[in-house]
Order: sequence, then structure tokens, then C-alpha cells
Amino acid sequence: MLLAFNKPFGVLSQFTCNSSSHRTLAEFGFPPGVYPLGRLDAESEGLLLLSDEPSLNAKLLHPRQAHRRVYWAQVEHIPTAPVVAELEKGLRIHGRETLPCRAWVLDPQPDVPPRQPPIRVRKTVPTCWIALALVEGKNRQVRRMTAAIGHPTLRLVRVQIGDFSLGELPVGRWKALSAEERKLVFGQITMLGL
Repeated sequence: MLLAFNKPFGVLSQFTCNSSSHRTLAEFGFPPGVYPLGRLDAESEGLLLLSDEPSLNAKLLHPRQAHRRVYWAQVEHIPTAPVVAELEKGLRIHGRETLPCRAWVLDPQPDVPPRQPPIRVRKTVPTCWIALALVEGKNRQVRRMTAAIGHPTLRLVRVQIGDFSLGELPVGRWKALSAEERKLVFGQITMLGL
């Protein structure tokens, strides 16, 4: 079984709390035996996949699969085209180069439901939503990338994995994926049986 979950802000991508004050996946009524495929940190929101099929973890997360994930980041200030191009070519962060990615300013800006708690707002600092399509997922990578170009991330939402989009799935809700939706997640990997 493969499940898509719209993870709220402040929820850990695990079922046990380990003395953290954050909420966990245990609160959302998942079927027994599922576990998250990958992670979103507690401050990030959006698409998280869960499964009871151990082989899917390597199909989705191993770097050789170059599996695309799309994030929307609400950042401080409005990035210029040359700054967005810096993101795309890759950056040196914490002593390592990020892989090239696709990055763009979302136009029109998306109508994303408010977050609880809301992001900090500074009247003199405009914000902008940008999108990044990555094929790697290091810890807090998007946040570190946007900070490196001078546009700190205020809010981060994963909206797509492979060709499967979060769509209208409400925050805090999950659904089992159909065979067609699974193909969207895994693309050629699933169809070739690799």
C-alpha cells in the first residue's frame, strides 16, 4: 500500500515522539505497518508518502534514481532572475555542492492556506513564493539553498514527488494511491519493474 499525506507544520515524520514537543504521525489514523518514505522536517509541510512495502524506500530515495521532488518556498524579498539562476546551477553549502536543479518564481503566486502558527511578517520586507525541483534531498537543503542566495525560507511545502502532485488533499489528511497514481510517483521505475 502507498499513501499520500499532506503533512501539517509542526509534525515529525515519525510515529514516536522521542521526547520532542512536536506532534507525530501517530495522531493521524494511518493503517498499521506503514512508515514514511523519506522525511520532511517538523517545520516543513506538504506531501509525505508512507508505505508498508520496504522495497519502495530504495526506489524512491536512492540517489541513483534521481527522483524529482518539487517544493514551494515562501522566501524573504523577491529573487531576481540571476539569483534564481544561481540556485539552478548548484551551490556550495556546508562544504558540499548541491546538484543542479530547476528553480523559478511562481507566477501567479499560489494561494496557499494559512499556516498555524502563521509565519513571521515584517511590513517592510516583501515575500515571494518560488519553486524548486530537486533530485536530491539532503537535510534542510532547500532552506540552506535559499539562505545561501540571501532569501531565507519562511515557509516550505513539498507539492510533488515524481509526477504525483499533492493537489487538493487537505492538510492533515491522507489517502491510498491508486495504481495510476503510483505510476505517477515512480514513473519509469515502477513501469520497468526496477
